[in-house]
Amino acid sequence: WLNLLGAKVIGISNNIPTNPSHFEAIKLKNKIIHQRIDVRDLKLLKKTIKKFKPDYVFHLAAQSLVKKSYLNPVYTWQTNTFGTLNILESLRDLNKKCTVVLITSDKCYDNVEWPFGYRETDRLGGKDPYSGSKGAAEIIIRSYVESFFKNPESVTRVGIGRAGNVIGGGDWAPYRIVPDCVRAWSNNKKIGVRNPNATRPWQHVLEPLSGYITLALELNQNYNLNGEAFNFGPNSDQNFTVGKVVKEIIAHWPNSKWGKHFLEDDGSKEAGLLKLNCDKALHLLNWQATLDFKETTTWTAEWYLNYYTNGPESALDFTIQQINEYMRLADQRGTLKIN
Repeated sequence: WLNLLGAKVIGISNNIPTNPSHFEAIKLKNKIIHQRIDVRDLKLLKKTIKKFKPDYVFHLAAQSLVKKSYLNPVYTWQTNTFGTLNILESLRDLNKKCTVVLITSDKCYDNVEWPFGYRETDRLGGKDPYSGSKGAAEIIIRSYVESFFKNPESVTRVGIGRAGNVIGGGDWAPYRIVPDCVRAWSNNKKIGVRNPNATRPWQHVLEPLSGYITLALELNQNYNLNGEAFNFGPNSDQNFTVGKVVKEIIAHWPNSKWGKHFLEDDGSKEAGLLKLNCDKALHLLNWQATLDFKETTTWTAEWYLNYYTNGPESALDFTIQQINEYMRLADQRGTLKIN
């Protein structure tokens, strides 16, 4: 998306974690300056940021799976907390104007599973290693903003994005419901669901990305947004269960099967109910979700169907097609404007 907007993009990642890989399918390495760096490596990260002197930074690097956080909690904490710390420390030495959007998670909240949406001022926490590491990252961000970036003389402005559950094309991570489904269905297998009644604020991947870009543009122009956190999620009436997501995608997938059997409890716990209140993004950024739930699941199913029908070489054109259609609909519906 940034490439389509005309940006010169430098991407940092320590590896290619999945096979298939969206990064490889769309040959992104040929379209950006790709730097293979672990965000836990402060020395190399500092050197790289100093070399390229970015105007904008979007920090999404993370160990992003709740299940994996139980299997490897130390790596999760190191990546999600010290990785964020290293980004901030590297930016502290950057003597030029830079607008920074740090992505944490909706799971950074101390989730007591109440039926109304969490606001940005609600208590942070996290009962599993992943959620706890994201809550801790928020504390690190706050301390750096207040200590180093919260004055008019600072050339660094920091915004925080917290996104609800994301689905959409290009995700091949394990332990996620949509990639697990399409992998099974592409091999004519049934899918088992661990927590079919768990409720989440599902949104298409382009929704939070549009929020992050909007936040960066607004933050660049408005110092009063410096240090502020924003929830990016679907409209409040669009929380649905995992089972509902599976049923909607099945409707678009030929010969797909849902075994309707539950997987055994492996001891890793996830919240049963999570909602976000996104009023702040609406009022301060004029941002709101563009797609409804049916569009979200349809677009997701269509991307994977295209991938399996037409092959990985079709992924780039179809991805660009969805981005352009999203921007057209957003402009038509007045939900955001990104130029």
